[in-house]
Amino acid sequence: MQYIIMIFIITGLAVVDYLTGIIKAYCKNAISSRNMRIGGLHKLAEILIIIASCGLDLGINVLGNYYDVNEFSMITGAVTAFCVFAYIVIMEMISIFENYAEINPEAQWVLRVVKRFKNFNQKGQ
Repeated sequence: MQYIIMIFIITGLAVVDYLTGIIKAYCKNAISSRNMRIGGLHKLAEILIIIASCGLDLGINVLGNYYDVNEFSMITGAVTAFCVFAYIVIMEMISIFENYAEINPEAQWVLRVVKRFKNFNQKGQ
């Protein structure tokens, strides 16, 4: 069940980011079907990556049962899936906030939040 929730969260954030990107492009009179297609493919790739990390977690757990190292495999798989999930969530939130800041230039607080997210994200790399 946690895998489905993770996939839905990532999919929801990807859709919101894509839509805010379209709104931003419309506000700036810069709508481009090429950019929309590339952005859509990026979002699809993120969804595939989270599906793969959830599958990796499941596979590691099955291997742990097979080799009788259940605790180690459970921790390893969960950490892998959660780290990928957390990274994509942070990346999507930064992008959504950046889009919003460009849609509404009066929202200066958004730029401060984005700067903090980016600093946090760079420290984690």
